[in-house]
Amino acid sequence: MELILYALDNIDLLATRTLEHISLVGVAVGIATLTGVPIGIAITKNERLAQGVLYTASIIVTIPSIALFGIMIPVLSLIGQGIGYLPAVIAVLLYSQLPIIRNTYTAINNVDPALREAARGIGMSPNQRLRYVEIPLAVPVIMAGVRTAVVLNIGVMAIAAYIGAGGLGTFISRGISQSDPRQLIVGAVAVSLLAIIVDYTLLFVQKRLTPRGMELDTSTA
Repeated sequence: MELILYALDNIDLLATRTLEHISLVGVAVGIATLTGVPIGIAITKNERLAQGVLYTASIIVTIPSIALFGIMIPVLSLIGQGIGYLPAVIAVLLYSQLPIIRNTYTAINNVDPALREAARGIGMSPNQRLRYVEIPLAVPVIMAGVRTAVVLNIGVMAIAAYIGAGGLGTFISRGISQSDPRQLIVGAVAVSLLAIIVDYTLLFVQKRLTPRGMELDTSTA
């Protein structure tokens, strides 16, 4: 009951921090999508390059988020942006690359060769096949990668509160520093609920983007 009263008393601040959190993750994953999808498409042409890119992205994901923030603080301090918004966005952008690049690469590679051959048979150029056949079929899988990146990084962004980025992690960091379980629990529950809500929202979008012929395969995968 006390937690509910605390949340209601701070509903405006909670809403503000939620919007900050969504904005930070949205900008970072948005940029990651704009960069990751073209990279994923490009590496389908070169298996050796693909392995190198995916390996590099995998290494980045294995770096603990707090360590990555620690690395970026002195680097970005050179341009006066050592803490706050920019390092948080860059960190989440880097963490988002692997699921987006990997899903894009896998989806394009797994397009039915018969469909490629049919497109080639009616005179489509490689760019036309990519635009009108391969990418539309790959969109649901690419969207699944974006969904994974968003849900994963909602949690990562909570840690960014320790470098002054804002968001719902502020409740958690203050709850710990002030030994206030109310702030700590409200922050943790808010982050968890946000991740669940966003996950189901993006799942709905993913299903809407799935062509009818692929719905059965997606549901049974």
